[in-house]
Amino acid sequence: MTHSQALTGPLKGIKVVELGQLIAGPFAAKTLAEFGADVIKVESPKGGDPLRQWRIMQGDTSLWWQVQSRNKRSLALDLKQPQAQDIVRELLKGADVLIENFRPGTLESWGMGPQELAALNPRLIVLRISGYGQTGPYKDKPGFGVIAEAMGGMRHLTAEPSRVPVRVGVSIGDTLAALHGVIGILMCLIERERSGLGQVIDIALYEAVFNCMESLLPEYSAKGIVREAAGSALPGIAPTNAYRCKDGGYALIAGNGDSIFKRLMSAIGRNDLGQDPELEHNAGRVKRVQEIDQAIEAWSLKRSIDEVLLTLDEAQVPAGKIYTVADIAKDPHYLARGMIERICLRDGFELQVPGTTPKLSRTPANRVHLAPEIGEHTIETLREIGLNDEQIQALQEKGIIAAAPQPRAAS
Repeated sequence: MTHSQALTGPLKGIKVVELGQLIAGPFAAKTLAEFGADVIKVESPKGGDPLRQWRIMQGDTSLWWQVQSRNKRSLALDLKQPQAQDIVRELLKGADVLIENFRPGTLESWGMGPQELAALNPRLIVLRISGYGQTGPYKDKPGFGVIAEAMGGMRHLTAEPSRVPVRVGVSIGDTLAALHGVIGILMCLIERERSGLGQVIDIALYEAVFNCMESLLPEYSAKGIVREAAGSALPGIAPTNAYRCKDGGYALIAGNGDSIFKRLMSAIGRNDLGQDPELEHNAGRVKRVQEIDQAIEAWSLKRSIDEVLLTLDEAQVPAGKIYTVADIAKDPHYLARGMIERICLRDGFELQVPGTTPKLSRTPANRVHLAPEIGEHTIETLREIGLNDEQIQALQEKGIIAAAPQPRAAS
């Protein structure tokens, strides 16, 4: 059974060519691959995608790679060479989607701008992810997720008051852009059923972040309010915060629903606050949020975090602790929902990786192939577009392509 035949899911039969590297474009492609799309990842013959070398390694490949590239095929091409660009054009003739996250103008320099691609394949959907988008005065500036998070408004809010803003801790700007890109692709696939035509999706990293900033802009527009960092609280919504416990942990408690607030106050023995008519609705609680937070923390400081969470679970008040990855890996709910999967790498090393989401009832995601070695599917892919063995060998001798052993299924 070939790689493509083994794929299942709602996107089976959709062919995707991924020209991106690192995070944003590849994360979008990875999401499509998990749900059955045949993703051909084009990467450099010399080292492949730089993500292969990022962070913690197992052997000569990063552990991150095992998640970001599962279910994909690897075609090792030197895209700086005209013959390699010609191969990409042949691939795109039969593709449904192209994903790229180069700086604007890169595709155009190869003669693969939107007009050329539309002439090559009118049904092709092109996802372009960049720091600032394909237009505007900043379009040519280099942009990474961390810069987009700042420009999009997120970094200003991620801090304790009067402290230096901090990053979220993961590449959230890239991931948000990738997910917006996936949404755009799915929209275009549906629209293509009516029109028969593809189109270009222009995703800017900062815009993906900005799209998730809730009421930030209308509050400024209407009232001149510049929302400031508030640590673990959420300004204008009360009570919701992180509260210290006797054993040094923090309980996250969200008691901001009107009925939830009353249950929370009852659980901590403060019915005087729970029955106070001034605190019946959020507007009144916001005015007295400091008093409410002090009351909650006075209660939590006398109890361990486990005692706090048990009491609040019984009272049906949303609460939880701050998970480390060690907590995640052993959590029974994560395990029950298949969000912790175990795979065996080619060297026999066993590895836990995240499961897939969203959960679909009839056509769920699946993981049938390990993340590929560099050029693992080069020969297979080139044969699919009509190249013979002599042509493939000539490309190898010129260093335009690289080939690795044929694919092996995940275990």
